Amino acid sequence: MTRILKPGTQWSHVYAQCVRVAPEAFHEDRLLNYWAGRWQRDGSSTPVSSPVDGSTIAGPPRLNREEATAAVRAGVDAHRSWQDVLLTTRRAKVHAALDEMQEHRDLLALLLVWEIGKPWRAATADVDRCIDGARWYADEIDPMLQGRGPLPGPVSNIASWNYPMSVLMHAMLVQVLAGNAAIAKAPSDGGVSCLTLATALAARHGLPLTLISGSGSELSAPLVRSADIGCLSFVGGRDVGGRLAAELADSNKRHILEQEGLNCWGVWEFSDWSMLTGQIRKAFEYGKQRCTAYPRYVVQRDLFDRFLDAYLSAVGEVSFGHPLAVAAPEDPLPELDFGPLINDAKAKELSDVVDDAISMGGIPLHRGSMDDGWFLPGQQTLSYFPPMSLLSPPSSSPLHHAEPFGPVDTIVLVDTEAELLAAMNASNGALVASLACDDEPTATRLADEVQAFKVGINRPRSRGDRNEVFGGRGASWRGAFVGGELLVQAVTQGPPNERPYGNFPSYSLYPPA
Repeated sequence: MTRILKPGTQWSHVYAQCVRVAPEAFHEDRLLNYWAGRWQRDGSSTPVSSPVDGSTIAGPPRLNREEATAAVRAGVDAHRSWQDVLLTTRRAKVHAALDEMQEHRDLLALLLVWEIGKPWRAATADVDRCIDGARWYADEIDPMLQGRGPLPGPVSNIASWNYPMSVLMHAMLVQVLAGNAAIAKAPSDGGVSCLTLATALAARHGLPLTLISGSGSELSAPLVRSADIGCLSFVGGRDVGGRLAAELADSNKRHILEQEGLNCWGVWEFSDWSMLTGQIRKAFEYGKQRCTAYPRYVVQRDLFDRFLDAYLSAVGEVSFGHPLAVAAPEDPLPELDFGPLINDAKAKELSDVVDDAISMGGIPLHRGSMDDGWFLPGQQTLSYFPPMSLLSPPSSSPLHHAEPFGPVDTIVLVDTEAELLAAMNASNGALVASLACDDEPTATRLADEVQAFKVGINRPRSRGDRNEVFGGRGASWRGAFVGGELLVQAVTQGPPNERPYGNFPSYSLYPPA
């Protein structure tokens, strides 16, 4: 079967649509930054490669420290003006921005496909979750703001590349609803074009947003350490999160630092294998490039043969490849579980980590083939990595204690409940975990000992939407928790001596999850 690129989805066509829709933000040759209430042709802009096929796409217009400092100062001025705007006006402006995003939903999703390799279903879901979630807050925020006010300064947002709309843009819209200005650093690895379009659609309605690009080392001083910033909101890894926490240590600045953990699925005294098969397949969505992915299964040794049957049945059905490749022009875009990893360097890194783990004693249980991928003839495939699973990763391997952020599963066998819990708590805290167990009282008892913010019994847990709270235990989270009313509390000031839910140096306070 000879596949072709779906007509109308080529990058040149997608970018040309952006130029037509938002010429103020998209020039023919580059993207612009947005600060001080206008689009600025500043910074250093160089094209980058799409993970989809290695072709050239628009890159971030990187500012230096001085330029970013000026942008933050302008954001502070916008914050001072915006905090006096009535909630009814803020709500109307956010609704108008969301209406425009809905109108251009498919264009935003196509940008996500090209920039970060999301299959069409996942890309549209990312946009839809942003729009639907922000609408929910716009409609429900009134009681959440009772007795609360804006922060003393704008919220600074630094987020990873994997959810530009449903995490980053969604957070910014809630922040402005709550009376703050919102400043965002576009992720360096992907998503800047999508965020540029979304920001352009929102800025037309007077929302106090700032969108800039640049390296973390250059922008850390104005975005993190500046005394004018009211709150730092970060989504990323533990290394960067730890450095940011150290920079905040001597301040009383509000912060939300979402970091990764090794999310585990335990299997203990269990028999519903058809249910688990479906969950294993679903867990490969977006190549496990998300903070709530499940890359580790901790399995009771006596159940391993039946688990392996279920696992291999599921992983054998996982599909991956070019998200925009079709067999005929009229065909719908493919229903793939995942596309490429974020770049070829990540694919090479993951390949090396897997090879090293095998050389040190890890046992390969399943090794997918690139021949099974859904690709265009002759396309570049350096960023792709087929599904892989290892039994008993060696303790010296990063796969033993950290999430791979790619389509690699590790499986650990245990004999006792104590071993089960020790293996599930290997990363000193996680965002989510699950237990597959027939006996609910046993599962509930074990779940109480798992160091994850949310623990599912015979079901996965996720970030959630709307009024569902989200956070982490242990080293997976620092600062205030989010979701529902907690997100509004995290970016507003309440009564004196308020103790918000979250992980802080002096205390940890957890809501029901």
